[in-house]
Amino acid sequence: MTYKKFRVIKPEIRVLGVDDGIFKPRTKRFVPVVGVVFRGGYWLDGVMHTKIRVDGVDATRKIASMVTNSPHYEQLRVIILDGVTFAGFNVVDIKKLNAKTRLPVIAVTREKPNLEEICSALENLPKSEERWKAILNAGEPVEVSVRGGKEKVYMQTAGICEEDARKILQLTSTRSNIPEALRVAHLIASGISAL
Repeated sequence: MTYKKFRVIKPEIRVLGVDDGIFKPRTKRFVPVVGVVFRGGYWLDGVMHTKIRVDGVDATRKIASMVTNSPHYEQLRVIILDGVTFAGFNVVDIKKLNAKTRLPVIAVTREKPNLEEICSALENLPKSEERWKAILNAGEPVEVSVRGGKEKVYMQTAGICEEDARKILQLTSTRSNIPEALRVAHLIASGISAL
């Protein structure tokens, strides 16, 4: 696997934070997914969106299409996801997302994922082996200190070295323990879900 190695990580690096909206579990409905473009952790540059199925298998494809068809695509340097499971257990394969978009991917969670619980839950869904492979493709979660070492998150990466991913998370986590693009994507996705 090839990794993107940044010579310099600029304070205004353009990152895309991606999160899903609120949904009713075990339904066949669609859930909004919002992408927010930020320059570093301070300036909002754009918003994009798509929809995925609750517990479906379309998250990787739909997010990749949202990114590559966006007018912001050429300026983006990294994709930051809120974990690898969206809309229940619609799993994003971060290796495939990296390959389809040609952008490094960092999946961030506040808590360390419990792989045993995830594996058990997947057994109740169709294409459980495909979903489990996508979970394993994300790799082992790595702890990262943010906000001057006061807080921590866990990350899984594709197409980027661990050192650069750590720097990007530390640079962009300006108002909470997650990157600002991800925090704002969550707010927007939750807001439009409530309509």
